[in-house]
Amino acid sequence: MYQHILIATDGSDLSGRAVEHGVGLAHAVGAKVSFLTVTESFHVFTLDADQIEDSRLEFVERMRTRAEQTLCAAGDVARARGVTFDSIHREGDRPYEIILEIAEAWRCDLIVMASHGRSGVSAMLLGSETMKVLTHTRRPVLVVR
Repeated sequence: MYQHILIATDGSDLSGRAVEHGVGLAHAVGAKVSFLTVTESFHVFTLDADQIEDSRLEFVERMRTRAEQTLCAAGDVARARGVTFDSIHREGDRPYEIILEIAEAWRCDLIVMASHGRSGVSAMLLGSETMKVLTHTRRPVLVVR
């Protein structure tokens, strides 16, 4: 069935459920897993309080540390189930494009990710990386709520 599953995670509790679910599926079908986390890029001109307070080096280091923690936690889940995995960290402003790029480059046959379940105006205004992945890929996507 599936041989290589890409699991996108941002380290949130909801994303953690997607990791658990994706790893469980990989274990059941004997698939390999690649965990992907995408951190935002530093911008000189921004309204983001995290970036205003940090220097570029401080921000990059904080994002790198966050990515390591996220990928380490996901790896622990895979190790506990005996699932082979890779960890990938990318930086960028359009996570959905990076998810699609990695799925293609690494030949993943399923993408697993979480959805916050927003609807209506909040979904339109905030946008949804999950929705963007769903509308821009031909690969199967498993959405965990």
